Amino acid sequence: MPQNERNWGMACHLAALSGYIIPLGWVLGPLIVWLLKRDEYPFVHYNGKEAINFQISMLIYAVISAVLVLLLIGIVLLLIIVILHIVCTIVAAIKASNGEYFRYPLTIRFVR
Repeated sequence: MPQNERNWGMACHLAALSGYIIPLGWVLGPLIVWLLKRDEYPFVHYNGKEAINFQISMLIYAVISAVLVLLLIGIVLLLIIVILHIVCTIVAAIKASNGEYFRYPLTIRFVR
């Protein structure tokens, strides 16, 4: 697989980290990369869908945890979600850079 295709696959995952700076960047970053390159590269198509599904799932889990902050358990859950998000995103980017297919854990498959 060409390095360019692997780089774009990696970009699908790393674009999600923009969410720590840009509101809704978690979903918009991977979505933009996926929409731009999905028809050009099958590897990007797969990685983009994985990244988008994971980011939407994490957003849902974060909203639920934010509500649970009222019961005090949400604080711990939010911390776990942030750590899981960062670690899984970096692992997925490394796998994509190596040309490997990666499936995120705890992901609801919205985009098929």
